[in-house]
Amino acid sequence: MRAPTAAEDAGPTRAPAAPATPSAPPPHRNEVVLTGRVSATPEERQLPSGDHLVTFRVIVDRPPERGSTKRAVDVIEVACWGGRVRRSALALSAGDAVQVEGSLRRRFFAAGAGRASRYEVEARRAVKAPG
Repeated sequence: MRAPTAAEDAGPTRAPAAPATPSAPPPHRNEVVLTGRVSATPEERQLPSGDHLVTFRVIVDRPPERGSTKRAVDVIEVACWGGRVRRSALALSAGDAVQVEGSLRRRFFAAGAGRASRYEVEARRAVKAPG
């Protein structure tokens, strides 16, 4: 009878054990930071619910495409619900450089014969930026 080799003596080969608990998925994030120019004077309105809302648009330059001299921009809707950010937004004027921090939201509303939706940034902070 032959003697077992070192590999045979060690017993069967096993796959590494799976972790006892699966790793947690990364936390979800919805953070937006925009730096651009205010397109027009911010507007304040009162909704039928009694809530006040200030809205404005931010024009953000896109980086130029390689070899192109054409200027491209994104125009992004901003909604300000909280008292402090509403006051900050109302201090802005058309052409002001602005930095907005907030979250991307999809809002649904009645429009004509049905419902419509739009994406906008719900601002938690809006301040004049240098420049």
